[in-house]
Amino acid sequence: MSNADSAPGFLDRRRIVAGPGYSRWLIPPAALAIHLAIGQAYAFSVFKIPLTRIIGISDSASGDWTQPDVAWVFSIAIVFLGLSAAVFGSWLERVGPRKAMFASAACFGGGFLVSAVGVWAHQIWLVYLGYGVLGGIGLGLGYISPVSTLIKWFPDRPGMATGMAIMGFGGGAMIGAPLSHFLMKHFRSSTSTGVMETFVVMGIVYFCFMMFGVLTVRLPPPGWKPPHATKKPLPTLASATPNEAIRAPQFWFLWCVLLLNVTAGIGLLEQASPMIQEMFPGRVSEAAAAGFVGLLSLFNMVGRFVWSSTSDVIGRKPTYAIFFSLGAILYALTPQTGQLGNVVLFVICSAIIMTMYGGGFATIPAYLRDQFGTAQVGAIHGRLLTAWSLAGIAGPVLVNRIREYQIKSGVAKADAYTVTMYLMACLLVVGFVCNLLVRKQELAQTATASAPGEATTPPAEVHSPSQVNWLTLSFRWAWVGIPLAWGVSRTILTSLALFR
Repeated sequence: MSNADSAPGFLDRRRIVAGPGYSRWLIPPAALAIHLAIGQAYAFSVFKIPLTRIIGISDSASGDWTQPDVAWVFSIAIVFLGLSAAVFGSWLERVGPRKAMFASAACFGGGFLVSAVGVWAHQIWLVYLGYGVLGGIGLGLGYISPVSTLIKWFPDRPGMATGMAIMGFGGGAMIGAPLSHFLMKHFRSSTSTGVMETFVVMGIVYFCFMMFGVLTVRLPPPGWKPPHATKKPLPTLASATPNEAIRAPQFWFLWCVLLLNVTAGIGLLEQASPMIQEMFPGRVSEAAAAGFVGLLSLFNMVGRFVWSSTSDVIGRKPTYAIFFSLGAILYALTPQTGQLGNVVLFVICSAIIMTMYGGGFATIPAYLRDQFGTAQVGAIHGRLLTAWSLAGIAGPVLVNRIREYQIKSGVAKADAYTVTMYLMACLLVVGFVCNLLVRKQELAQTATASAPGEATTPPAEVHSPSQVNWLTLSFRWAWVGIPLAWGVSRTILTSLALFR
């Protein structure tokens, strides 16, 4: 029997093509199961101090890792997120989301286990290899695979679709941070900080949680259209291959758009806790600063869904124009809030900035879809995410290095962020210009643009009405909704300390 005639394997693309009447609302929970897990990366900072006390336990001792040593773990993970998304994007479109999501779960969960060995042996290179390299690959594969799938299921609302998935990445820290604190506290003893045991548990738990997404993800059948498409015809988009896309000037304008938006936002996010404490000395406690970080995560998550859905109404280009123009104004105003001593105004400015930071991530896949079509948007999106790899290093370095230089030059800590905020405002002005330069990419409809493994001849359109099993639908949304609700509630309770 030939391979073509053999039954498809469990991870095979053909195995997950949905049957007639399959409800597309069963797919977002599969995407969220992946993104809520890998979004834990935004909460890695909770391990920073415990990882510097592996030997000393209660305090850093001779031979313990330093914070700069530990800081490289997150940077390496973000670099490999972008690189893996770029390298494996075409592979994802060829093999389908189930195999890519399984690989993501294995790499991300396995990265925790390798890192646990690194903590046990006190070998920092194993932590770099585990959480940084292996976990980073899991981040990249997990980030792009659900996004590509949801765009195919929601061609009428691509912004909302990507927002539903990518909001999970923004919200993952709200689950990961309190879970990490709880586990480390549970496992802490006179001979252990609890980090090693926490890594083992989280590796297993996150792998199992992500497997729910692997098991439940589906692809629409060839020619599938949303149920209402017969009443409101959808425009047919020509599609580009990844190689065609990166040769287009529009791709690089969008690459710069993402780079500049992320560089500004991630710099603020990474330094949020010390920034608010130093800008308002004596007025913001450590607990309140932790609440501020949690509040930023909440607005980061909400912005991903709200702004991407808004872009379906007003368009991608106007949405990014708002990000860059309003963002530049808010960054320029931020130092003034410190000089006025107005904590509430500072929090409001930072929260709005975070919504646009998250919204930029969630809206860019739909922007790419508008420019280059749906067929290989996952592969093209993966290559664009190399901008994130660079921004993940550039943003924190700019904020931290300029702050250090200012303090060494005699500037008070409360004013050490002024130059940085003005620089971020300037970066957003450049981003505004790049967004203005984006023009609609003209594409020829070719057979080579079809996703690998799909038919190159247009099949008959499928308009089967959805058959919703409400019990199944409720269970799937509860699987991701309950952990997310727990994380949101913990975040809100913690952030209350900021206003006391």
